[in-house]
Amino acid sequence: MSRSLRIDVFFEFICPWCLIGKRQLERALAQLRVSRPDVEVELVWHGVQLLPYIPAQGEPFAAFYLNRLGSAEAVRMRQAQVQQAAAAAGLEISLASIATMPNTADAHRLLERARELGSPEQRERLLERLFAAYFQYDEDLGDPTTLLAIAEGIGYPREQMARALYRDGRPFAGNGGSAGSVPYFVFDRQLTLSGAHPAELLLRGMHEALGLPERRSLTA
Repeated sequence: MSRSLRIDVFFEFICPWCLIGKRQLERALAQLRVSRPDVEVELVWHGVQLLPYIPAQGEPFAAFYLNRLGSAEAVRMRQAQVQQAAAAAGLEISLASIATMPNTADAHRLLERARELGSPEQRERLLERLFAAYFQYDEDLGDPTTLLAIAEGIGYPREQMARALYRDGRPFAGNGGSAGSVPYFVFDRQLTLSGAHPAELLLRGMHEALGLPERRSLTA
């Protein structure tokens, strides 16, 4: 008899730890398919806009982080930490090449609209492409033209996707209120885990959630 497991993931496009957490989750899911082939997984992504105050046209990336961290040395150290964690997860990201810190409200709305118009597999491709737009291709996730070109390239109807975009920087009102930080994982609505943890801990969370009677938090 098959067993179902729902995994809710709360994330933000501009958070490198969310992309790192996504890669670790993919590794954990691959291991779960081996250890528990009877389990059918439902993966649900929830957008969380971390910086709703960013203007619709975005801000210069370098200036944003210099202001946020206080010095060029602090920025260098933080980026080195992120690059190291990304490499360990098998990711190639180039923070130095990012020009714009975007307002991500419309990017989140685009992905929400995709839930209504395509398959889960197609939505996963869109999610992956939006992450790549920011971390690999230096594309502006706050630009409606860019967003619609990405969606159209995945196979979504441009006109219908365009209706999801507000184009004015209005905050995204998603359902990420339960996530104090991102990435944030909820296994089977019972077990919670915050942070970009190794695949082994995520896998442990999956196994524990499959046998838990009530919700609790998972600790490393």
